[in-house]
Amino acid sequence: MKIVFASNNANKIREIKLLLPDSIQMLSLEDIGCHEEIPEPADTIEGNAIEKANYITQKYGYDCFADDSGLEVDVLNGEPGVYSARYAGDHKNNDDNINKLLEKLAQTENRAANFKTVIALNLGGEQHLFTGKVNGTITKKRLGSEGFGYDSVFIPDGSTLTFAQISATEKAKDSHRSRAVKQLVAHLRK
Repeated sequence: MKIVFASNNANKIREIKLLLPDSIQMLSLEDIGCHEEIPEPADTIEGNAIEKANYITQKYGYDCFADDSGLEVDVLNGEPGVYSARYAGDHKNNDDNINKLLEKLAQTENRAANFKTVIALNLGGEQHLFTGKVNGTITKKRLGSEGFGYDSVFIPDGSTLTFAQISATEKAKDSHRSRAVKQLVAHLRK
């Protein structure tokens, strides 16, 4: 089976490829001739995943899936959430985003958070949503050099290491994105 993944994010593409079985061939936006930035106008993670999947299906005619992810911090009422990639501004700088987050949490001991991924699948004229979530805590400083985004400041429950202190293969076993992708794969195998 061939299916388009509606993303230009090289890190996400790499991570999802690790999770897909050989029976599913993932096509990139480049593979289908889509070079534009797909709009993310929604105010929810679910909404943006749906917007991206619908954009590719409507404009290019492909069955596809799209994801959106966000870090939700309890004491910040779910911030940065849907704005995780642009938390410190539209320039989408990971270091600036982390700096802003750590500054906002500097005076609190409650550092509970979760990473959430929603995948919207458009297949055969139907849409399905799959959600993966991992609870954890935010560290007081960056730890590790693997991963991307907020990985260096997020320790998943049950671990003593941040996502950035483990390999991509280890992270792929039980990350928020892998939990959503596992649901997607199970659905595609039906």
